[in-house]
Amino acid sequence: MRVFLPSTLPALARALQTGQLSDTGQLGDSGQLGDSGQLSDGSVPGFAVTPALREAYASGDEEELEYAALTEAARASLRLLAADPAAPPRRVVLAAELATEQVRWDPREDEPARVTIGAVPLESLAAAHIDDPEAAADVRGAVEALPAADAGDEDAKFAVDGAEGHELGWYATQELSYLAE
Repeated sequence: MRVFLPSTLPALARALQTGQLSDTGQLGDSGQLGDSGQLSDGSVPGFAVTPALREAYASGDEEELEYAALTEAARASLRLLAADPAAPPRRVVLAAELATEQVRWDPREDEPARVTIGAVPLESLAAAHIDDPEAAADVRGAVEALPAADAGDEDAKFAVDGAEGHELGWYATQELSYLAE
């Protein structure tokens, strides 16, 4: 099962040092930071195409469904950047290929489902999707607009959606150490 994990460049650097993703930037299971600012049970939140999603969109192309999950993870990456103002303003989404048994989700979910997994060894990473440096101003603007967007401000929602105007670049796993530096 392909799982898309929101992250940041500093969290990716930590993972490269430890050899596993045990947190991808401290995003809680609700999509918000937890009270302690960390994951409660050591799990890593992500987004995936679950069996319920596949069934709900039987006519949907698998690539389209995976792109929807990638997009949700990219939005979650904005929240991670909001929690770490020192992080470079670049969304990071890591794609991991995991056995279905390693992934937990609500079986009723028919949207790009929020899933949780335990620590992910780096060998499970299939690729990374990272903003180009040219996206920094729009990503920074999206991060700054998050609180107002969450409160219902339509202009702020437009600013948050503006980050999606930038395609996330694809990087092979062997290129990750160069990016984290």
